[in-house]
Amino acid sequence: MAKTASISLRIEPAVKAQLEALYASFGISVTDAINIFLHTSLMEGGFPFQPKQPRYNPETEAAIQETKDILAGKIKAKSYANVKEMIEDLGLE
Repeated sequence: MAKTASISLRIEPAVKAQLEALYASFGISVTDAINIFLHTSLMEGGFPFQPKQPRYNPETEAAIQETKDILAGKIKAKSYANVKEMIEDLGLE
């Protein structure tokens, strides 16, 4: 019986090169890094880190929430008759 099994995965060549350079700086290969991840996952009973959604700065988070509120009908979206009206409202004159 074989002592190893193969896993094949696809990755962008540029990302692969960056990973090879990163892990080489630790003295290990990408294969070693993947094995560490998999063994740690087994020991932890899941991801060896907490997966999270990307965080945005407060201004971006407020804009995202405003968009969600507009789509949900909680607030009315601004509308303008023309570009000049919008520029005036934004104070860009």
